[in-house]
Amino acid sequence: MAKVGKRTRSAREAFVGKDLISVEDAVALIKQAASAKFDETLEVAMNLGVDPRHADQMVRGVVTLPNGTGKTVRVAVFARGAKADEAKAAGADIVGAEDLMETIQSGKIEFDRCIATPDMMPLVGRLGKILGPRNLMPNPKVGTVTMDVKSAVEAAKGGEVQFKVEKAGVIHAGVGKMSFEADKLAQNVRAFVDAVNRAKPSGAKGTYLKKVSLSSTMGPGVSVDLTSATSH
Repeated sequence: MAKVGKRTRSAREAFVGKDLISVEDAVALIKQAASAKFDETLEVAMNLGVDPRHADQMVRGVVTLPNGTGKTVRVAVFARGAKADEAKAAGADIVGAEDLMETIQSGKIEFDRCIATPDMMPLVGRLGKILGPRNLMPNPKVGTVTMDVKSAVEAAKGGEVQFKVEKAGVIHAGVGKMSFEADKLAQNVRAFVDAVNRAKPSGAKGTYLKKVSLSSTMGPGVSVDLTSATSH
């Protein structure tokens, strides 16, 4: 059995008996226990009553967190001409067309979000096998295939989080840094949970929101009271 370090053991002990607590209490507990040498991320994991193998039970969407993510997001944009200039002016890190496609095909992916204008999609479509599994494929449903390149780049840079349910009906995302004030983290958690709630698909049967857990990058998780996790 793997040896448990002193830091992990004391964090786990602090969490014993703490379950289904309010978002504020959970954030306070996690902040207290987060002792890694870097600014850990507050992670939220949600168990949903859906089977994403059925198209009418797929959950995906995007949310702009009220207090940002604290993370530097590198943005690549597929665009030409005036739209390429617009992307650069908005702060995109990489802008291109065929040249960007070739860079990606060579295995060099130095971005966290990919945006494309609609006319570039035949080109981007060839990269489906590379970008798809990494959840980087531009998609009109989450606003990453758009003519409004400026807004898309600014949103990606300004704390927008995309979410997509995984095979087991789980969604997880980072919703801020542990250095954030506790109330700002709590606001971000609620904004994220509310967005997932709003994205409830037509085919979802029975209980949709089953469990919400919070943890820091390196710390143990704690489940929160569902009524506390949503805005009232």
